[in-house]
Amino acid sequence: MVQSSVQVWEEFLIRYYKDSKQDIIELANNYPEKRSLFVQYTDLLNYDPDIARELIEHPETVLKHANEALSAIDLPADVDFVNTHIRIIGLPECTQIRDIRSADINKLIAVSGLIRRATEVRPKIINAAFKCKRCNHVTFMPQSENKFIEPFACESNECGGQKGIFKLVTEESEFIDAQRLQIQESPDELRGGEQPQGLDIDVDDDLAGIVAPGDRVVVSGILRSYQRNTPQQEKTTFFDLVLGGISIEKEDKEFNDIEISKEEIEEIIALGKDPEVYKKVIYSIAPSIYGYEEVKEAMAMQLFSGIPKNLPDGTRIRGDIHVLLVGDPGVAKSQLLRYAVRLAPRGIYTSGKSSTSAGLTATAVKDEFGKGRWTLEAGALVLADMGLACVDELDKMEADDRSSMHEAMEQQTISIAKAGIMATLRSRCALLGAANPKFGRFDRYEQNIAKQINMPPALLSRFDLIFILTDEPMVSRDTAIAEHILKAHYAGELSVRRTNINNSGISQEQITTAMEVIQPVIEADMLRKYIAYTKRNIFPIIQDDARKQLIDFYLGLRKQGEDPNSPVPVTARQLEALIRLAEASARVRLSDVITTDDTARVIRIVMASLKQVMTDPETGKLDADIINVGMGKSQRDRIKVLREIIKELQDEYKGPAPLEDIISKAEESGIKKETVEDMIQKLKSAGEIIEASNERFRVV
Repeated sequence: MVQSSVQVWEEFLIRYYKDSKQDIIELANNYPEKRSLFVQYTDLLNYDPDIARELIEHPETVLKHANEALSAIDLPADVDFVNTHIRIIGLPECTQIRDIRSADINKLIAVSGLIRRATEVRPKIINAAFKCKRCNHVTFMPQSENKFIEPFACESNECGGQKGIFKLVTEESEFIDAQRLQIQESPDELRGGEQPQGLDIDVDDDLAGIVAPGDRVVVSGILRSYQRNTPQQEKTTFFDLVLGGISIEKEDKEFNDIEISKEEIEEIIALGKDPEVYKKVIYSIAPSIYGYEEVKEAMAMQLFSGIPKNLPDGTRIRGDIHVLLVGDPGVAKSQLLRYAVRLAPRGIYTSGKSSTSAGLTATAVKDEFGKGRWTLEAGALVLADMGLACVDELDKMEADDRSSMHEAMEQQTISIAKAGIMATLRSRCALLGAANPKFGRFDRYEQNIAKQINMPPALLSRFDLIFILTDEPMVSRDTAIAEHILKAHYAGELSVRRTNINNSGISQEQITTAMEVIQPVIEADMLRKYIAYTKRNIFPIIQDDARKQLIDFYLGLRKQGEDPNSPVPVTARQLEALIRLAEASARVRLSDVITTDDTARVIRIVMASLKQVMTDPETGKLDADIINVGMGKSQRDRIKVLREIIKELQDEYKGPAPLEDIISKAEESGIKKETVEDMIQKLKSAGEIIEASNERFRVV
């Protein structure tokens, strides 16, 4: 027995959305720009549970009544609702895409996830006008979802019901905007190794064009099924599922998908007050990996992140902290990245060797999904929006693919201009990268470490912190690492034996004792909730003395570069990194203010990073150009000297200068032979000098 009717819906809408909330009056004021009234499912449940249940089971009929009721409501004199929609939001539970079954067909369901693809918005005909070529009579044919219907015979008396020849009259036909989306399960809801599943969604009218790939959404709609055809257009027994979208709710709030109970909030607050909270957080990051306290501290700051700021002039300053680990093989870089993905409430891991620029950022593709039209497909950095993207093997990526990350790292957007699609997607994520040195392993006899990082300066300069992880044999350290690894394996062996062998004689206490060495101080699940809590509730403000400390530190370093012969030690980018890290440091201890303790901590971390990668080995001074330009001031000065030497010899020989003479003259100026050869190669590749004949050079 159908409970729903136009009268019941009219009463409900007037009581809840006209008299108490005034939503209908607001819709009337903005009509026809706005054509949708959003109805909370809980309001309907409170009004009449039977109709709420009926809406889930028979949505087509019930929504037809609802839309008719909205058009029938008394409105201000000059407004008449035509083609308005009731959009149901806030369904009690979301169905997992992988859990959708045949029993859900033709029912109202809600699914949540990421928009993976979106076609262009195009008109769809809903009421076609056909003109009979014999008598000019116009026949209107309402159209179904996916098949174009033409009239069989003419309706006019002149033709007498004969089979007609018809022409579509687009001017008299009725169109609405339509778009197809593909939603994919959120990465943080997947168990290890699972392939994320997707579902196609058809949206029309004012729902078309409001979301972009990478957006996190909850879509409510009616699940429909369409019969699948073989390539020979034969019908099969299998059906494809498509969701007819009724409403879209954007999930733009950070970490909303993590639920924290009252008891856990109390535990988090107690943990924040603990003076040892930094140590506890550091020792909870990858406890199975020995050492690297400084790197783990930087990773902790990255997980907590600074505060993104939207300034009044429309400028956005990122709060996310980018960290790069460059190290020898076998120093557990990938392990650290994998653990960070586990801790981040929204983490995506990808390897540079198997990633293209399209897979990392976004691409426009032409395939069956868009019925042969161009569609936008989001990549890893877009899918990690509001989370953490871990990219391993950065040095193995193609140069073109790496360059696509520049905009994503600084502006935190990804611009696409391809096949007539101009779009800007958001990628507000922190980046944790790992790379190997140029020759696979650091050369301990080459003083210039930055020279061994095989990455372009434009990309390197966008990282807030860069850490060099070298694998140098040292008895005390190697002993500690070996013991740590063997203890971890021993604990694992005990656990596996107890699980697989009955009466093994191994007690749970033995396993717990053995596991202590690799047991995180704060459990991974609790740490995720701790991070989520700080991101929702903690927005620290810098104190005057802390601000002064940062300014003094920055000015103190910049002062070194005032001498024309001295390099520029740091740029404003390092100052911004300090501010972001200080905000993250205050968040770790749930503080609303940034104190001098926070600034002292981040100055220590930043200086450790700067000394590793920005120290000029010849002068021992900090030089920002080593990272920002790829060449330090001392190297630039030497190149200048070398060019002058080649010019002088060129004039002397009345032609190209021989290499031997260039080297001997350069050695007189204090430049080593190997350095000269290296610089000549650089000048050649830059087009500054030309090798006129065998080992004879001239300046361009």
